[in-house]
Amino acid sequence: MDRLESMATLLTAVETGSLSAASRKLGVPLATVSRKVSDLEAHLSARLVTRTSRRLELTEAGRAYVVACKRILDEIREAERAASGEYSTPKGDLTIAAPIVMGRLLVLPVTMEFLKAYPDINVRLVLADRVVNLLEEHVDLAIRVGELPDSSVTAKRIGAIRRVVCGAPAYFAKKGTPQTPGDLRSHACITFEGLYASDAWPFQTGKTITGFPVCSRLTINTAEAAIDAAIAAMGVTRVLSYQVAAAIKAGRLTTILRGFEPAPAPVSLIYAAPSPLPLKSRAFLDFAAPRLKAWLGDLAEL
Repeated sequence: MDRLESMATLLTAVETGSLSAASRKLGVPLATVSRKVSDLEAHLSARLVTRTSRRLELTEAGRAYVVACKRILDEIREAERAASGEYSTPKGDLTIAAPIVMGRLLVLPVTMEFLKAYPDINVRLVLADRVVNLLEEHVDLAIRVGELPDSSVTAKRIGAIRRVVCGAPAYFAKKGTPQTPGDLRSHACITFEGLYASDAWPFQTGKTITGFPVCSRLTINTAEAAIDAAIAAMGVTRVLSYQVAAAIKAGRLTTILRGFEPAPAPVSLIYAAPSPLPLKSRAFLDFAAPRLKAWLGDLAEL
């Protein structure tokens, strides 16, 4: 039995939730996955998992063993990176995570420039509108928007993003321009699920944040669609500044109520800090941070 391979197979099964899902991810027969897990149980003389028709559940012994397996395999990967020269020259595979729209508009162009400058580094770019766990998902660096309660990561702040209210010039010409948040009651609003509630938007009034009711004529679950509807003069929407930067510069959208905007959300490049930091990660930090910072700085002028 190849114990390390069996450990990795067990971890994949746990991460994907079932033996069949692990089989698909690893590209091996289900019988092979099941056998490797069974071999581990036979070697340890302990039941590690309980197999059900829908999901794989860990036993108490299995939970402890999986934690140890993950630590062992991570240490082996770290040793292999050191032995391959990853700490002496920038090379190897680099996984970077970012929000979807920001990743497409900003991180992808910077990453393509980076790849031209560093031909020995390969990048896997993960775009997801969720908080990515760096250690569990084997992510080297991530762009994080918002405050950072997680003290287990190292952060390099690269700017801030405003939450802007905007609409098409044609819409404001027809309906008038709101001067205060309260004016939004009489305007058609396009709300973006997941960013704010559909019936109220928060604004800064004095030193407090107050939710103002809005008339949600259209609710959409992607920022891109909400922006398209606003450009079509369907109403007023509220999104993050980088999401509408191009439309504002082109004159297709106009921001309003800037004096009532909440404080901008910080944007950071974060990474779990092994010692020493692999040169591939250091290279990306040094290459990308000033470019990202300059781009985000331009948004403050919108």
